[in-house]
Amino acid sequence: MKYKRVLLKLSGEALMGEQQYGIDANRLNDYANEIELAIQTGAQIAIVIGGGNIYRGLQGAGKGMDRVQGDYMGMLATVINSIALQSTLQARGIKAALLSGVYIDRVAESMSGPKAKALMEEGNVVIIGGGTGNPFFTTDTAATLRAVEIEADILLKGTRVDGIYTADPEKDPSATKYDTLTYTEAFAKQLKVMDLTAFALCQENNMPIVVFDMNTPGNLQKVLAGEKIGTIVTI
Repeated sequence: MKYKRVLLKLSGEALMGEQQYGIDANRLNDYANEIELAIQTGAQIAIVIGGGNIYRGLQGAGKGMDRVQGDYMGMLATVINSIALQSTLQARGIKAALLSGVYIDRVAESMSGPKAKALMEEGNVVIIGGGTGNPFFTTDTAATLRAVEIEADILLKGTRVDGIYTADPEKDPSATKYDTLTYTEAFAKQLKVMDLTAFALCQENNMPIVVFDMNTPGNLQKVLAGEKIGTIVTI
């Protein structure tokens, strides 16, 4: 196993599966399968999930809602998704702890790096909801922040495509895939790896990123083993 401790970022939209809204139980179980197989290799895994399947703050702001309130609604959406994943993992007998960037003590302890690391050392999958706890930051930025806090070996961004392309491969059939990129190249080419705040935080802290297809069974294990899956972004 190449990567011992990882931060896995999953999109909220991916949890919709074939639905138009909410959580698809089949997709949730698929992800739980992949996580269960991964932890059986001895990996320590922390997870950040987006909330776009329920609510996105920017969408509300575009319709006249206060941006700050909309962002807090989005943070709560990530907590809902996090509870769903925690429950699914626990139903399989997997130890799963939920921490939150937003104070919500009835369902989750407050996030801190030392607490998350201790829980992972005890064999827990650590799910971190509530974003950064502050408005104006995306869950990509939250994932990067948490990866740095827990001293992860790498940040894994699980998507529905198998890496970073020259253009959107779902819209442009001539798009070609990058196997490796530097932060400088990704920025210069204006490739949408993550939002700029998240990307800058990764670069500043020398946190490598792998973007890979999470929907293909076995890919998470392959990434942990160091196989050439997806696209890796490094210094």
